Amino acid sequence: MNIWLVLLAAVSSFLVGGLWYSPVLFGKAWNIENGSPTTAGHPAKVFGVSFAFSLVAAAAFAVLVGPSPGLEAALKLGALVGVGLVAASYGINYQFAQRTFKLWLIDGGYHAVQFLLFGLVFGLWG
Repeated sequence: MNIWLVLLAAVSSFLVGGLWYSPVLFGKAWNIENGSPTTAGHPAKVFGVSFAFSLVAAAAFAVLVGPSPGLEAALKLGALVGVGLVAASYGINYQFAQRTFKLWLIDGGYHAVQFLLFGLVFGLWG
């Protein structure tokens, strides 16, 4: 496993997540769909834990994709994991929690993009 690629993938998904959930893209809609603006925890803790989870996800993807996957294979795996595993799992939880379809599109969409981005990183540089 190339730790530098894992780090690059984690940083890229962390940055995309910051943009995704900002008021520039889906932050306002995400807060509305959750019922109200969330009370934020300590920023260092929120961002630190989020980045740690990005690292875990990137490392797990690195194991799945292997050392030299090729761009097409890595992107296909990213789509499969992001949409078929992560977003679908969110869909199950959101159905039982009676969360909105729009909220699922925002959260599931982020993870679909996250894993496609992982596929891009590992496919181009793996």
